[in-house]
Amino acid sequence: MKIERWIPIGVAIIIGLIILTSALYIVDEAQQVVITEFGQPVGQPITRAGLYLKKPFIQKVNYFDKRLLTWDGSPTQVPTGDKKYIWVDTTARWKIVDPLKFLQSVGNERSAHARLDDIIDSATRDRVTSTYLYQVVRNSNREFVIATTEVFVQQEEEVQEEEIGEVTKGREYVSREVLEESIKVVPQYGIELVDVRIKRLNYVEDVRQKVYTRMISERKRVAEQYRSEGQGKKAEIDGQREKELQKITSEAYKTAEILRGRGDAGAIKIYGEAYSEDAEFYSFLKTLETYENALSKQSVLILTTESDLFEYLKSTSK
Repeated sequence: MKIERWIPIGVAIIIGLIILTSALYIVDEAQQVVITEFGQPVGQPITRAGLYLKKPFIQKVNYFDKRLLTWDGSPTQVPTGDKKYIWVDTTARWKIVDPLKFLQSVGNERSAHARLDDIIDSATRDRVTSTYLYQVVRNSNREFVIATTEVFVQQEEEVQEEEIGEVTKGREYVSREVLEESIKVVPQYGIELVDVRIKRLNYVEDVRQKVYTRMISERKRVAEQYRSEGQGKKAEIDGQREKELQKITSEAYKTAEILRGRGDAGAIKIYGEAYSEDAEFYSFLKTLETYENALSKQSVLILTTESDLFEYLKSTSK
């Protein structure tokens, strides 16, 4: 009996908690809120953090971010002022400054991104199509870093003469123009566009392939020139080497002949002195040398007995 009496009280407490929970909501520092009742906004937006009350089950809390948000567009194919097709990839930062107008115009961040796609892409296309490619790519008239070789210097000079003019706008200026044009449109959606940047530029595929082909042919031409210069240098080094080798060989031959002549002169002098001391003994030694060099076990000589070669042999036999 007592338990049955507490059941209605417990049910009432639970219902009260549900109603209280539905009536309370919290707004933190990074959020702002718009209250709607049956789909229609009620009161002013709440932008201060705190605990608030609303009509339970009737009113709905719509939260929106107060922080900077990022929009990242898809790459768009755009022709430049000099009729060169490129891919332009842009990004932007934005925030919700009027949550009530934002809710009434776009409703949520996904729809806001779709609107920004249209607005920023359109502004980017307008600015890029009226600007030359080198104006979109570069920011200043700073000179290119040119390689020290004559081939690269010539190549860079040709590029500057044919394609590069004076940069009067630059990539940063084009980005600011896109931002200024987009700012004129976004306030009607309760949005503040903080910044727009061109994140990446690239040629379209067919133009990129032509550029790569040209780069490859240029590199091949440079490589071939290096090879020919290397072959010429090699021939020059080989010629110099042969010249130095011949010079060294001739100098060595000259030195050898001088030394050989000095040796022969010394030998002749010694022989002459020996001959002048004892001519008979000198003649005897030379004859013995002749025997040693001319005669061997396999030698057969047929000479007359009057030959001078046997002079000492005859005298020995006597």
